[in-house]
Amino acid sequence: IFASSLLLLPVTISTFSGNQTGPIMSTVLAYFGPGQPLYLLFFAAMIVFFTYFYTYNVSFKTEDVAENLKNQGGFIPGIRPGKRTEDYLTYVVTRVLVIGSAYLAFVCLLPAARDHPRPAGDPLLLGGTSVLIVVSVVMDTINQVQSHLLAHQYEGLIEKSQLPGKRGKTGAAKPRKAPARR
Repeated sequence: IFASSLLLLPVTISTFSGNQTGPIMSTVLAYFGPGQPLYLLFFAAMIVFFTYFYTYNVSFKTEDVAENLKNQGGFIPGIRPGKRTEDYLTYVVTRVLVIGSAYLAFVCLLPAARDHPRPAGDPLLLGGTSVLIVVSVVMDTINQVQSHLLAHQYEGLIEKSQLPGKRGKTGAAKPRKAPARR
């Protein structure tokens, strides 16, 4: 979202200025217009940059995670708590981000590359960000349906396990009668 917003900034500026764009702005729009090779290259580079930036600076700080693990008595098997845990987490996150950022760039660039050149009058615009949002919503919906199905399976299992016997149908003990006093 950040990358596409920054790359669409020149187009937005030219829209507000109308037909009064100068030669520099016209050149920028010609080379960095949506679907152009430089646009796609910068878009991919910005996606990779923002993936690393957001992960390391906002969502997953390895020193905080290592400190929390140490304070709570947790550890990673084979890795000593403290600085070594932080180094290991940085190593793992960096490896995962290489694949993750390449995947994000591919998913976001695929619609942009596919749609250029797009036939005139084609109303369907499906950007990479839209694809990511749709996929995440579908995956979340599938997970919720699976959890509901699993909950119903457990309910059926519990109902089947409550067999009638000395304790009755519910499995609860019958209340005892108080002894008679003489």
